[in-house]
Amino acid sequence: MMALNKAKQIYLIFTIAALSACDRHQGPDVSGIDLEVNIERFDHDFDAMRAKPMPQQAAYLQKKYGFFYADYIERILTAGTVTDTAYFSVLRDVFKGKAYADLKHAVDSVYPDLNKQNLELTNAFKHVKYYYPQKQLPKVYAYFSGFQAQTSIGDGYFAIGLDMFLGADSKFYPALVQTLPHYITRRFTPEHITPRVIEGMAREDMFPEHDKDKTLLSKMIYNGKIMYFMDKILPDVPDSLKIGYTAHQLQWCNDHKADIWAYFLEENLLYNADYLQIQKYLTEAPFTPGLGEKNDSAPKLAVWTGWQIVRQYMDKHPDVTLPRLMADKDAQKILNDSKYRAK
Repeated sequence: MMALNKAKQIYLIFTIAALSACDRHQGPDVSGIDLEVNIERFDHDFDAMRAKPMPQQAAYLQKKYGFFYADYIERILTAGTVTDTAYFSVLRDVFKGKAYADLKHAVDSVYPDLNKQNLELTNAFKHVKYYYPQKQLPKVYAYFSGFQAQTSIGDGYFAIGLDMFLGADSKFYPALVQTLPHYITRRFTPEHITPRVIEGMAREDMFPEHDKDKTLLSKMIYNGKIMYFMDKILPDVPDSLKIGYTAHQLQWCNDHKADIWAYFLEENLLYNADYLQIQKYLTEAPFTPGLGEKNDSAPKLAVWTGWQIVRQYMDKHPDVTLPRLMADKDAQKILNDSKYRAK
């Protein structure tokens, strides 16, 4: 239905539908922070273009949604450029299609309102403000993309693709298996919206990874800090939702943490900077090749291990604030001072 033109503003990240106990420390009291998130329903305003005069509604959308409107038309829908009204004919064709009508019906059925998400994001954004009082928080919009972009981040906004949070058993996802396998789409559920917004803000806006961080250790600690940031901003969210594991995968990591760490050391992986060799320990997958029996290992083992290292480091250094941790670029020091042994 719609094609995606890969762009810097668009950040695809996938998550998981599993529950797990979260045993981290209680978060701070943020009740006194005056802040409220109200996710704007861009999908509803956009749909109004079907019935209203298109030039007037386009002008309204450009004024209300700013940069996001152009990004949506040009980068997500790839319908044309907003400076040339020729894209109106593309939109008319989209609105006429059964694919659009079916998808709109599904989105509206699952999300008649976003009250739950507004409350969750309000609480999360209050935590961000607690630790980073000067942070300018983005406006939050909801859209659907034709299964092209789960989240989008741009100038002053963070947008959520509701069609990629319809529930693991959505009728649409089996047809996407060639590009979005089941181990990814099983995570497309409503409870993953807030973790993905916070992770996207952390990775793409607040703490982007430096190009010089090439070794597995540096990537391990970088990802561990992102996950620890999520611990602090989302203190009530289960670990499985933060990292994107099933309950079995999370248990596997806890049961085999000593073996995972020993494997990284024995294979001399910590200082390996060859991305082709280390990417399998960092990226989405159904399991990690070379570890576990009968493909029962968890994926992203470097991310999970980095998370445990950073947690242990912070437990041993209660004087280190979250902003100080996130600003610390010395991965070796964090590893050494964590005294991580994974017993």
